[in-house]
This record gives sequence, structure tokens and C-alpha cells, in this order.
Amino acid sequence: MSNIVAIVGRPNVGKSTLFNRLIGERQAIIDDQSGVTRDRQYGISDWNGKNFTVIDTGGFVSNSDDVFEAAIRDQVHIAVEEARVIIFLVDVSTGITDLDEDVANILRRSNKPVFCVTNKVDNYERQLEANEFWSLGFENTFFISAMTGSGTGDLLDAVCEYLDDPKEEEDSIPKFAIIGQPNVGKSSLLNALVGETRNIVTDVAGTTRDSIHTRYNKFGKDFLLIDTAGMRRKSRVKENLEFYSVMRAIKSIDEADVCILVIDATLGIEAQDMNIIRLTQKRNKGLMLLVNKWDLMEKDSNTARDYERTLKQRLAPFTDLPIIFTSALENQRIFKAMEAALQVYENKNRRITTSELNNVLLPIIEHQPPPAHRGRFIKVKYITQIKARYPAFAFFCNHPRHVKAPYKLFLENQLRKHFDFSGVPVAIFMREK
Repeated sequence: MSNIVAIVGRPNVGKSTLFNRLIGERQAIIDDQSGVTRDRQYGISDWNGKNFTVIDTGGFVSNSDDVFEAAIRDQVHIAVEEARVIIFLVDVSTGITDLDEDVANILRRSNKPVFCVTNKVDNYERQLEANEFWSLGFENTFFISAMTGSGTGDLLDAVCEYLDDPKEEEDSIPKFAIIGQPNVGKSSLLNALVGETRNIVTDVAGTTRDSIHTRYNKFGKDFLLIDTAGMRRKSRVKENLEFYSVMRAIKSIDEADVCILVIDATLGIEAQDMNIIRLTQKRNKGLMLLVNKWDLMEKDSNTARDYERTLKQRLAPFTDLPIIFTSALENQRIFKAMEAALQVYENKNRRITTSELNNVLLPIIEHQPPPAHRGRFIKVKYITQIKARYPAFAFFCNHPRHVKAPYKLFLENQLRKHFDFSGVPVAIFMREK
């Protein structure tokens, strides 16, 4: 099961501030302007060696009063279904409100670990006032100030006890997650792949309760498809479709080796897609893009080339990934897409010998060494690949701290140029020698 921590609660209790605190970033999103939280709804955190995704549910509510409270209740239901741990945030300065009581009632009926966290407890007087929140009946009750960080360390210690330890991916069958926004054609893609060949496809019970794992074993290809398209309880998620699909995508990304991001050719790549791409990169997953509904586009001889160029401008600097134009409805280039996914999986697991790395890269580095820093010349002695679940390389040199990001990008580009790492993140570490 994925390590997802969802922050729920009514508006203005400080969900965005706590979210920023937990993921260690200070985005300028704590603002009264409506919609400011839009593209900062989820991020990666780690604490005590445990890695988890934090979801700020506040980013998913539309600001109209009639659906506001209903939308928050919906979100709490979805969070109960999909998250591993729930942080129920309340505000000491307002005391317990009716909506707090409603949310508490839903959470008490769930069997998920719930942390009732009282925010804005930043002085002794408020510490005393905060005691009323024990009456909501949650054993895990914490008093914090998200703004100053006071109490958040203890909260994280307690949350981490309920999360899984990071485990090494076993080198078994490749797992591909089909991800993307609603209505881009994820289900059609899965049906096009396995629809006519149900007899040689076996459904494997998923590791999570509800993502469907379909085993594909045909034409010498063998892999698991993790489908996020299966929506349950449709009536409940009308208002919260975006929130629901993001939760599903995150769970699938966690389980997969390679993510196949499906976008609608007629809409292009949208902000939510960019968020999902950033998440796959932070999770060090393989990635490829499937531009679906290509049959609906008016085309001339350069359409695909121009479309791909525009996409890569949006994706920069991570432009080294396969982009396949498909029509799931007309079965166009579906199998080419699967071959590309298998190639990305192979690239992710590629190991290069130390001798080959040094033979190829040292002459290039000698010809174009890192810029000197304050008169110090930087000399790279040798390079080796680190054992990791994705391509990671250590460059040993005399002044590792003085090698700046642009030169690391140069090294990454050289690695991509000489060895095939298309579709996978490459990590560069400078080490002292």
C-alpha cells in the first residue's frame, strides 16, 4: 500500500502552511486569493528514513458556498478510502465548529489512523485552550504551530510509525501504470491492449485494495498493467473528480516501474499533467508520454513533429523521453507504445561498468572540465555507477562542493548522449576523492 498522508479539515485552519512545513518547501501559496493552492496539492516528504506523499486537500475545493461543506465531507470520505494516514487539522483560535464535529464523526467511523492536530498553538494560553480538542475523541491528538514548526517533529515521529519502510524493488515482472486525467482514454487504452485477448490475460489481485493489476503475456511480452481508470462510487466524486484521480495516480506511481502518462491530443499537456510528471521524477520512476485521440487531430506532414516540439518545450529540462502518438479507439500504435514502455524499463535498470564509464566520459571531462571556483581547479578522477533503483552516478573529484548545477546538467546530458537513458531520471553525485 502506498504511503499517502492526507491533510483534511475545513478552510483557513492552516492546511497549506502545514503542507509546506511537511514537504520542506516555502512556496508563496499561503495567500487569500482563491485558487492559489491549485498546483501545490501534493509533494514528497521524508522523515526518519521513511518516504511518503503528502496531500493538501485544500487545493481541491472550489470556493462556492453551496458545495463547499459538501465538498469537504466528500474529500474526507475519499481520503479515508485512499490514504494510509489522515491528519485532521483544526484551529485553536476558533475552537470546535460544527463542521469540525461533522468531519470528526466521519473519521471516527473509519479504521484508518487519524491524527487530530490542533494548529496555531503558539503560546501558553492557547496551549490551555487547545485541551478542548481532546473531546473529539482521538487518541492521537497533537498541538502544533504549522507557521513556526513547533510540535511538528513529534507529530511526524508518530505518523511514521504507521508508514511502510522503503523496500527495494524486487527484480520481477515490469509494472506499468497507466496514469492521466479523467477522460483522456486510459480505459480505452487498456481495452485496446487486452480487450480481444481476455483468454491469455489473467487478473492478478492488486497489492492495494482497488487498483486493478492486469497481467499481459502475449507475443513474447510479459508485464503487469496497473489501471487507475476504474472509478468507484461515481456519485460521491462528482465534485471531487480531480482530487480522486490525483489520489489514484499517486498510488499507481508508487507501485509502478514505468508510468505511461496519457494526454488528450486535443487538449495538450495541462498543469495537472505537469504536476504528475514532477511527481514521477521525484519518485525516480520511468516515464513515457502517450498522446491519445490523435485520430481527432487535423494533420499535415509536420503536425506530429511540431506537436512533439511544443510538448518538449513544456517538459524542459527533462526532454529525453519517448512520446508516442496513438488512437486507442482505432488501435493506432498501441503495441509500439508498449515496446517503448519496455525499453524505458530496460533503461531504468541499465548498469554500466566503471571501465566503460571512465573510458567514455573522462576524455570529455578533460576537454571540458568544471569551471574553476575561486582559483581552485576541479579535477574529476573517476566515475562509477551507484547501486540504486534508477541510474545514479558518483563523480569523484577534489572539490565536490564547488561543482555547480549547470555542470551537473552537462554531465547528465553526456551520459544520456552515450548511453540510452531515455525516459528515466539520472542522478549525479559529486564525491570527495
